[in-house]
Amino acid sequence: MVSAVSFQKVSRHFGSVKAVDAVDLDIEPGEFFAMLGPSGSGKTTCLRLIAGFEQPTSGAISIFGERAEGVPPYRRNVNTVFQDYALFPHLNVLDNVAYGLMVKGIGRAERLKAAEDTLALVRLPGYGSRMPGQLSGGQRQRVALARALVNRPKVLLLDEPLGALDLKLRENMQEELKLLQKSLGVTFIFVTHDQGEALSMADRVAVFNDGHIMQIGTPHDIYQRPASRFVADFVGSSNVLPPEFVKLHSGQMRWASLRPEAIRVKREQDANGIPADVVALNYLGASTRIALDVNGLRLHAMIPAGQPLPEQGERVTISFNREQIHLMDGEA
Repeated sequence: MVSAVSFQKVSRHFGSVKAVDAVDLDIEPGEFFAMLGPSGSGKTTCLRLIAGFEQPTSGAISIFGERAEGVPPYRRNVNTVFQDYALFPHLNVLDNVAYGLMVKGIGRAERLKAAEDTLALVRLPGYGSRMPGQLSGGQRQRVALARALVNRPKVLLLDEPLGALDLKLRENMQEELKLLQKSLGVTFIFVTHDQGEALSMADRVAVFNDGHIMQIGTPHDIYQRPASRFVADFVGSSNVLPPEFVKLHSGQMRWASLRPEAIRVKREQDANGIPADVVALNYLGASTRIALDVNGLRLHAMIPAGQPLPEQGERVTISFNREQIHLMDGEA
């Protein structure tokens, strides 16, 4: 099968800065693919390379088997949704959505019909006569999405499109985007620095750092089996265990990760457990995150709501199954 998007040793350098450095990547048709990483990790540059806003310093990019280097954005079968929406304030919603079709020379009646159909697709029927200033943030985001989809792109690029929304609306839009992507079958490539957003929405995730892809996998693989200390720490804030601790509790001298929810905390002393001091408690609603000190090693545990909590400064006992320690290959 031909990849929707393929990178072959793609680099993008800005002087001495290697924003993207020899990246290999294949994204499947119809996939919801997330590019996850901190600011400056290279994920947005990769998105801009796909869109055609940037050109690679070296390497090859193809979109559904067609070479993309040097091809201008308007000749690529991709569209982009930006975080700031980028709507034209002087045009009403319908004309905003239909703008790309107008540029292509599509007749007014045909393009307005297509715009109306696409607004219905993003659950904004009847909003065509409104101006962008009359819409909420979530509604403006839907209009931006409709404007991108009306051209029927093979690949839809989303550059942190939910970053400006409040938490509840962002969660609702995550669900709707996922459902919309599945119903359309369009390849979505989603850039975010939000780990929860990537894990909840994507079929696969690429974790970026310093211009490189550190790991590609399903959300379950990325979360449960991080390939490196960086991935373990960045995705889900796992406990990174040094080799000495791992040797003591699993018999192998390796770096490893242990998820906070895998740690059991007992207020009573247990000869089979590990003594720990409670450093801090952070109430999160559905659970409480507890910072623990184990002979100078800082660990975190999660206690579900409704279970008894220790107090700050209290000496407790912790335990976990050896099988839940995930061994990693290196220190990076």
